Amino acid sequence: MSSDLLPLRRITKVINGGTPSPDDANWNGDVPWATPADFGAAFAPITATRRTLTALGAKVGSTIVPAGAILLSTRAPIGYVALASTPMAFNQGCRALVLNDNVDPRFIGYQLESMRPDLQARGLGTTFVELSSESLASVPVVIPPLREQQRIADFLDGEIALIDRLQIATQRQISLMVERRGAAFHHAIEIEGGPGLDILSPRAEADHWDMVPLNQALTQLTNGYVGPTRDILVDQGVPYLQSLHIKDGRVDFERRPYFVSADWARERPRISLGIGDVLIVQTGAIGEVAIVDERSAGASCHALLIARANKAILDPTYLWHALRSHWGRNILLREQTGALHPHLEAGNVRFINLPIADLRTQRRVVERVDEVVLDMKRVERLLGVRLNLQTERRRSLITAAVTGQVDVSTASGRGIEG
Repeated sequence: MSSDLLPLRRITKVINGGTPSPDDANWNGDVPWATPADFGAAFAPITATRRTLTALGAKVGSTIVPAGAILLSTRAPIGYVALASTPMAFNQGCRALVLNDNVDPRFIGYQLESMRPDLQARGLGTTFVELSSESLASVPVVIPPLREQQRIADFLDGEIALIDRLQIATQRQISLMVERRGAAFHHAIEIEGGPGLDILSPRAEADHWDMVPLNQALTQLTNGYVGPTRDILVDQGVPYLQSLHIKDGRVDFERRPYFVSADWARERPRISLGIGDVLIVQTGAIGEVAIVDERSAGASCHALLIARANKAILDPTYLWHALRSHWGRNILLREQTGALHPHLEAGNVRFINLPIADLRTQRRVVERVDEVVLDMKRVERLLGVRLNLQTERRRSLITAAVTGQVDVSTASGRGIEG
């Protein structure tokens, strides 16, 4: 394949977007207004946008580009590509490429998708990283004759559609694993004769099960510190957990560690965490929970509910599984209050009725749930590997096609190695 390597400025005009003022006259009209939130992970046409402008809004605060223009996210995140399927405006988080007549937009779109790491590496900035118009215009792209571009784009349309279907199927399988994991507690309860948790307020029918208010099964339910943190954080000291550290049922302190002084923590013993304490996110990701292990014991926390089980009647891990289940998450969401700033209050959570049997039964439930969760995580990891391989195969196929490493007139693309 005979191709030239040209900077984008030779084949396109780079156009900046914008956002009009919030005046009602500018919004909710007939002009689509694209932002990076409208882009998918892979190159594809944009047929509709989350928000729209009036003709006036587009005129005074943005720019309309024609159908067939390439839209590229150039800040937070950089390198996501879409094809304008209709004339549309776009915000300052994107730039548009209006291509010359001898360039197939699909060919450039696929090529830019495969170049995402390089585009991201070109981003500059201190407050936020951005790919400038000048830097984007200087990006070199492969440009074969138009007829060859069209053949490659047609080939990729078919092959990429197949990979996309495989990825959708894999993502659906991952979602099913997550669903099954969330229902594991429900099934384990039912096996032990407990109430069905398909409703938020079940009744315990069996003699050895009761619906017990949390405040009767805990020795403590209290808020973490809720004051300003600007003056209490230090470089090293006692770990200080916040909602951002609660992820996938665990404490992930290394995501962004914060510390308070030992003196500050010592003066607030009620928020000193112990092994087995269950942490409940109060604001933001309401319904997320984690259990404290030996790595987090002794830490303090901010704006988290601390639920400390009465271990004579309630196994802490049982409580953790209960609140992580679909039923538990929904029951916590039901108790949130505040229209503008939804949050959980200890005064509401303490009256949640929890299905409780004797400790031996609770531990059998925990064992069953742990077994299912372990199996589901193993399957999820395998599916994650498959999804990554499919993504890499897509990138490798695009790169091979646009650079002439595969003869698109005869190849199916199925022999391209990722």
